[in-house]
Amino acid sequence: MAGHKITTGASTSISAMDFRELVSSAALNDDLENTKSIGSYLKRNEANMIPRSFPEHLQLLLKQKGMRRADVARDSLLDRKYIYQIFDGTKTPSRDKLIAMAFGLQLSAEEAQTMLKVSKNRELYVRDRRDAIILFALQRNMSIFETNDLLYEYGYTVLGVPEE
Repeated sequence: MAGHKITTGASTSISAMDFRELVSSAALNDDLENTKSIGSYLKRNEANMIPRSFPEHLQLLLKQKGMRRADVARDSLLDRKYIYQIFDGTKTPSRDKLIAMAFGLQLSAEEAQTMLKVSKNRELYVRDRRDAIILFALQRNMSIFETNDLLYEYGYTVLGVPEE
């Protein structure tokens, strides 16, 4: 797939590297259902597969977003040393710390859900009031500060603040 050009419905041409963001899980599932060989499916969709480890996933997100770990620390309100340890795989963050990191990485709601899945944490659940507030904020590209204002307003624990 590398180097191939893909034409979208809007008749724009994109490289295979950009393809990762455009292929939905539903489209991948359809492709899997219709493939004759798992090997060809895996090769064809390599750019759309999640990494094997959580630190690899984080490194991929950093690269995709054109960010540095220090940027993530600043925008997530988490300690820089702690962020570096998470990226190195020496610390396993809590679900709330990961959600704070989603804001630090400027992830979409879908990207945040994927990050939670890859880290083996529960996804944000729309029926949970606190999770709904966080999803609302992610869907609207709000900062962690704006999100914390909403969480505080509705009486919920804020994100990215050191535990006492």
